[in-house]
Amino acid sequence: MTTTTERPTHSRPAARTPEPRVDVEALARTLLGPYAEMRRGARALAGDPRFQRIEGQPVAEHRARVLEQLRLLASEGDVLRAFPTALGGRDDHGGSISRFEELIVADPSLQIKAGVQWGLFASAILHLGTADHHERLLPDAMSVAVPGAFAMTETGHGSDVASVSTTATYDAATQEIVIHTPFRAAWKEYLGNAALHGTAAVVFAQLITPDGPGGRSVNRGVHAVYVPLRDAATGEFLPGVGGEDDGLKGGLNGIDNGRLHFDHVRVPRANLLNRYGDVAPDGTYSSPIASPGRRFFTMLGTLVQGRVSLDGAAVNVSKVALAIAVTYGNQRRQFTGASDTDEVVLMDYAEHRRRLLPLLAETYASAFAHEGLLAQFDTVFSGRDDTEGSRADLETIAAALKPKSTWLALDALQTAREACGGAGFIAENRLVGLRADLDVFVTFEGDNTVLLQLVAKRLLADYSREFKDVDAGGVARYVAGRAADAALHRTPLLRAVQTLSDGGRVRRSAGQLREADTQRALLHERVDAMVAEVAQALRPATRSTRETAAALFDVHQHELIETARAHAEVIQWEAFTAALETIEDPGTRRVMTWLRDLFGLVAIERNLAWYLINGRLSAGRARTVTSYIDRLLTRLRPHAQDLVDAFGYGPEHLRSTIATGVEAERQDEARAYYRAQRASDDAPLAEKLLGKR
Repeated sequence: MTTTTERPTHSRPAARTPEPRVDVEALARTLLGPYAEMRRGARALAGDPRFQRIEGQPVAEHRARVLEQLRLLASEGDVLRAFPTALGGRDDHGGSISRFEELIVADPSLQIKAGVQWGLFASAILHLGTADHHERLLPDAMSVAVPGAFAMTETGHGSDVASVSTTATYDAATQEIVIHTPFRAAWKEYLGNAALHGTAAVVFAQLITPDGPGGRSVNRGVHAVYVPLRDAATGEFLPGVGGEDDGLKGGLNGIDNGRLHFDHVRVPRANLLNRYGDVAPDGTYSSPIASPGRRFFTMLGTLVQGRVSLDGAAVNVSKVALAIAVTYGNQRRQFTGASDTDEVVLMDYAEHRRRLLPLLAETYASAFAHEGLLAQFDTVFSGRDDTEGSRADLETIAAALKPKSTWLALDALQTAREACGGAGFIAENRLVGLRADLDVFVTFEGDNTVLLQLVAKRLLADYSREFKDVDAGGVARYVAGRAADAALHRTPLLRAVQTLSDGGRVRRSAGQLREADTQRALLHERVDAMVAEVAQALRPATRSTRETAAALFDVHQHELIETARAHAEVIQWEAFTAALETIEDPGTRRVMTWLRDLFGLVAIERNLAWYLINGRLSAGRARTVTSYIDRLLTRLRPHAQDLVDAFGYGPEHLRSTIATGVEAERQDEARAYYRAQRASDDAPLAEKLLGKR
């Protein structure tokens, strides 16, 4: 466990038996993963007051502070690990992301501004450019001598990057590219560094070349162009460039987000980032990728690291939120229960456990899934396994996990805020500030709903690929088999088998549910059945007009999104289950198995209607899901503090007054006061006791 200051002691209720116990230090090492040293170093930076957010700071001061912090990171923060060794980096892609995502603990604005500078602006030059760009443009982007913007999103086209309206038209007479936004909706929008600090941008635009048949120009699709924005000395926009400040936002106000527009701005042909598409001096276009669609997705795929890092950063915020809420809940007392004198610790209330502990289980599941995603990312970007298939897998997993973790962060922060009562609403306890900053995570680097739609399309593509070489009779037999399987599950037969197997005994039913194979089957079967059902529903689209196919897709869009959600839960559950095998201490493994079971069964409980309607669970076993969850919550309650302590965040990271031990001191003072009163002869009598004397 990584801390730089001594932790406060926390009151924990005694377990009925001394076992199992959580080895907090060992569990913390497991959570740090293969990049433990990278994370420890980044946490040291996040614990340094120079890099931390000042709550309530005015926007202008906050922006200036974050820019200076960015420059400090460039000189002290080892932030260039992902860049090639020849350029001053270390070719360490996974290590770079693992450090970067820890910065969110210091200030989400700093983490995102760092992501804009190095993860988007500089990385676009690296991955979409060639040797000339690396030599000419990258050094200043890496050192922050040139703060940069990543100009992709437009007012009229957010997640639909392929349809952006800004144009980059090649003029063969001058060998220049002309950048132009033809109407207001084509303005580049929500761009970090655009309002104030950026002196250049990587602009994504439709590349228009003059080399078409009959002298007609050709739209080559979206390409990236390096475009200077401002005079570095005066801060004034260069001729033809204009923009506006987005102003006060719901969060992340340390970042100078803004809009950009271009009025026939000319840049040299050499500023086209031409790794995947080039224009010769005479205007002839060439590309190593013949298919325009595949070329587009290849260019965007190089930037998947944004989604990977947001996934990890969101998980870290969930850890912070739950560490604050559980710590406070283990100290704050409210209402007398079994005792006439002692008030009850919040974490001893069943509903309080129900609110916080499933989120804790999901946070662990998300953390373990993120480590798998990070490993896949490093494998691809290091070149050890950089194939079209491996990149597609990486993009799909990132598109599945980023929505889950960013929505989790918002749920964890809001629930933690409410669980801490009025104290959670005080800015110094950070929950409301983090909630505001994390809100936009669910819609940038890909709107969550759109990303899940991409995941669902991949699941359908994999499903259809099974039949590529199967004749019509084989497909018909498969469909008939699936239909028979669905019909069988919907009859009382299998539900009756479960009921007979359980013998009416809750213990036996719960025993089935806590088996890993049972949970795996229930989670996987739901995904498989949903994919098959949607695939069959959409099959007519392959023989329909485009309009009819779009309408059919729209009818089933919600089912597609839910299928992708279910698939993401399977990824998380499998990652958690795999992680259990790495835990050597028996007590820790037992507690973590309970936590894994809680994650799996809560996912099943959320979808009990589906399991009942489709005959996967009997009514008796469905009732047992909830009762066994309640039992798990009771078992996990004595270990809640250990489980959040294992996240490894000290007071210098949480920076929340209610998580410092001050609440325990207040409660101890109050209890001592009332004990002394009760022991004295002159303590006032409670009116309700007067008639009993």
